[in-house]
Amino acid sequence: MNALPDISTLRATLITLAISAIGAALAWLLSIPAPVLTGPATLVSLASLAGLRTEIAPAVREVCFVVLGVGIGAGFTRSAGSAILTWPLAFVALGLGLAATMLICRFVLERGFGFDRRTALLASAPGHMSFVMSLAADTRADVGRVAVVQSIRLLALTLLVPFAALAMGFPAIHIGIAPELTLTPLPFLLLVAGGGALGLVLRRFRTPAPTLLGGMIVSGLTHVTELVPGAVPSVVLVPAFVVLGALIGSRFSGMSLTTLKLSLGAGVAATLVAAIIAALTAVPVAAALGFPLAHVLAAFSPGGLETMIALGAALGANPGFVTACHVMRLLILSVMVPFFLGGRQPSEVPQPDQERH
Repeated sequence: MNALPDISTLRATLITLAISAIGAALAWLLSIPAPVLTGPATLVSLASLAGLRTEIAPAVREVCFVVLGVGIGAGFTRSAGSAILTWPLAFVALGLGLAATMLICRFVLERGFGFDRRTALLASAPGHMSFVMSLAADTRADVGRVAVVQSIRLLALTLLVPFAALAMGFPAIHIGIAPELTLTPLPFLLLVAGGGALGLVLRRFRTPAPTLLGGMIVSGLTHVTELVPGAVPSVVLVPAFVVLGALIGSRFSGMSLTTLKLSLGAGVAATLVAAIIAALTAVPVAAALGFPLAHVLAAFSPGGLETMIALGAALGANPGFVTACHVMRLLILSVMVPFFLGGRQPSEVPQPDQERH
C-alpha cells in the first residue's frame, strides 16, 4: 500500500486539484469536447510550465483509477464480446502500425531534429512511457529529450482525440455524466473495494495500470452477469476524470520552458506521425469489424492507457475491445522497443511496478 503523503505532497495535490477543477469549469463553459478531461489537462500543463509544482498524491491517483475502472466496467454487457473472435485481426494491424510508427518517427527525429539514433528510437515509441524512460536511462540516451517528446504525445492526444471524435459525430461533451440508472452507495463501495483488492494482486504480476484494470474486471463481471446493474454516479465519476486530467498535466512539472522549446517541434512531429499512422491503420480495421471509426481510433490512439480507455467508454465503444488493444500495445512495445535497440531483452531492464502509458 502507498504511504500517507507528506505535507508538501498534500499541499501540491490540493493546489493541482484546484487548478484542475477551474480548468474543467472553463472548458465546460466553452463547450470544449470532454471538458472534465481536456480542461484540467490543459490548465495544469500551463501551470506546470509556469514553474508551479503540480502533483497528485499516489493514494488519490489509485482511488481515481479504481473509480474509472468501475465506471468503464459498467459498460460491459453480454453482447459486448460478440466480436471477440475477430479481434486478432485488429491486433495484427496494431502491431504493424506500431512498427511503422517507430521506424518513420525515428527517421524524422534523426534527419529533421538531429536526434542520435538511440534517442530517436526511444522518443518514437508510441506508448509504454515508464518502460521507455527506464531504457533511456539504462542505455545512456538523452533522457530529457525522450521525456519531452513522450510528454507532448500524451498531452496532445488527450486533447486531439475528443475533437477528432466530435468531427465524426461523437461529441464527448457529456463525458462523466451517468445515465438514469446508477449504482447505489453500498454496491458502488463494494465494487471499488473489490477492484482495489484485485488491483493489488495484479500489481504483484506487474500488470499495466493494475488498479484501473482491477476495478474494470470486477465491475465488468458483475455487470455482465447482471448481479449489479447501474452506472457510477456522476458525482463520483466527474471528479475522477478531473483527477486524470490533472495527472496528465502534471507530467510537465519541473520541466523548464527552455527544455520544452528545444524539443517541442520534435514532439509535435512525432505525435503527428503516430496519430496519422494510427488513423490509417484504424480505417480498414473499423471496416472489417463493422465498428465506428471513432471507436477504433480510441482503441488505436497511442495516448495514455487510462485516458484512451476512459475516452473510448465515453464514446460508447466496446470497453473490452478498447482495453484489449491498449494492453496489447504495451505488450508489443515491450518486445519491439528492445528489438529495435539491437536485441536487448526486456528482462535486462528494471521493470516499473506500474505502467499506464
